[in-house]
Amino acid sequence: MPRPVTLFTGQWADLPFATLCAKAKSFGYDGLEIACWGDHFDVLKGAKDRAYCDTRHEILAKHGLATWAISNHLVGQAVCDLIDARHQAILPARVWGDGKPEGVRARAAEEMIRTAHAAKNLGVKVVNGFTGSSIWHLLYSFPPVSPAQIEAGFEDFATRWKPILDEYKKCGVRFALEAHPTEIAFDTVTAERAVAALDGHKSFGFNYDPSHLGYQWVDYVEFLRRHADRIFHVHMKDVQWSPRPANSGVFGGHLPFGDPRRCWDFRSLGRGGIRFEPILRALNDLDYRGPLSVEWEDPGMDREHGAAEACRFVRALDFPTSARAFDAAFDKGEQKAR
Repeated sequence: MPRPVTLFTGQWADLPFATLCAKAKSFGYDGLEIACWGDHFDVLKGAKDRAYCDTRHEILAKHGLATWAISNHLVGQAVCDLIDARHQAILPARVWGDGKPEGVRARAAEEMIRTAHAAKNLGVKVVNGFTGSSIWHLLYSFPPVSPAQIEAGFEDFATRWKPILDEYKKCGVRFALEAHPTEIAFDTVTAERAVAALDGHKSFGFNYDPSHLGYQWVDYVEFLRRHADRIFHVHMKDVQWSPRPANSGVFGGHLPFGDPRRCWDFRSLGRGGIRFEPILRALNDLDYRGPLSVEWEDPGMDREHGAAEACRFVRALDFPTSARAFDAAFDKGEQKAR
């Protein structure tokens, strides 16, 4: 049976949920990875009221869709971040409160726990999101950054996230971090360190997204194999990066997405530099049977055209594993000859 192809609703939160469901069905999707912003999914209602969750399923079912995961990247970002005015724009008012950083971080942690309960009530087993990071600003080591400062950042992450993950375990839900610049884990090395900081907590894993690894020159297929038992969810997303020296680098030159001077930018699936064939083969080796969720981003393309095109791309790419060796017939022939 092919893996379900879903559309992540985060980039579509300006549309009412029912409107997006109708569009996603017309694009060819099997379901949605539902973002916890816009009117798509209200965490507070979802955690308190199963009847509210039932309304989400009813709307999905009306359009022949289903869901396997919800995502709360925006609130998760605030759990470990150094809070500033940017966060007010992405957080619910109840989480932002008076904006005092430690209070924001504490309320964000509470909201991420509510998200686990909301996921349980909705009947999904995975919450995707971000963690934030207290040490992202120390990425480049000048003035010199001591190993103790980096270790303190991972300790802060573990201190803040272990109680959250304990609640996820109680709910039978897993948290999948999207390894991504600005998070505690943004490549294979930091992902391994994050797992170690949590003492291998079984409720912590990854929402795999190759686009955030490719332009950093991270081996995005090896990431899958290194974290084989922690790939809880998969984003299908493409990115193009310059094969030659450019006027801006991996750090982006403070240029907005879509600026032609960037050396990398997101692309609609199949139009960037990610090689998806080895990714699908690795997912087959890992026996990953969850959704292939399109996170559609391309600043130069109409999103409805792109979302429909991306769905077709994923369906054409995915394939089931074989139940037998391709040369098994020769073995049988040898056995008969004997």
